[in-house]
Amino acid sequence: MKSQLLVLLFLGFVAALVFWAFMSRGVMAPASLPEREGKPVGGAKVVKTDAEWRAQLSPEQYRVTREHGTERSCTGAFWNTKDDGVYVCVGCDQPLFDSLTKFDSGTGWPSFKEPVAEDNVSTRTDRSHFMVRSEVLCSRCDAHLGHVFPDGPPPHGLRFCLNSAALKLVPRFAVNEKR
Repeated sequence: MKSQLLVLLFLGFVAALVFWAFMSRGVMAPASLPEREGKPVGGAKVVKTDAEWRAQLSPEQYRVTREHGTERSCTGAFWNTKDDGVYVCVGCDQPLFDSLTKFDSGTGWPSFKEPVAEDNVSTRTDRSHFMVRSEVLCSRCDAHLGHVFPDGPPPHGLRFCLNSAALKLVPRFAVNEKR
């Protein structure tokens, strides 16, 4: 009886290793959305040294935006806020998402149906953490914002799941004045 249990445990361990190997190579992982390079508002990229980013951003903002980190669910400043305005990039102030497209996805992160303009964000395939996902970045400064998933509400069916640490919420009139 004891030897049969050990054999079952061993086979389960081997199966888990095989599954992990396939997932880490993307063999069994779902396809991510197509990669897309956005175009920065104004046309110019913001390029800064690591020291300049560290001086501008808080440690958490730096970890999320420059090191592609993720804040814990239900801990970010904007995960359940209903305030009106436009969410801009914490690194370069480029407008990214309108609060009118924000919805409660039940995930604990701010979620949006679509960006304010398609060119304001870029998407790249992210194969970290044994998954294949579509990473969302600011097209102006390449800040990591979060990920986009094809399980959102109509009409586009997308869920832009973002980190609060990558965003600032500004009044709508302030964004309109900058344009």
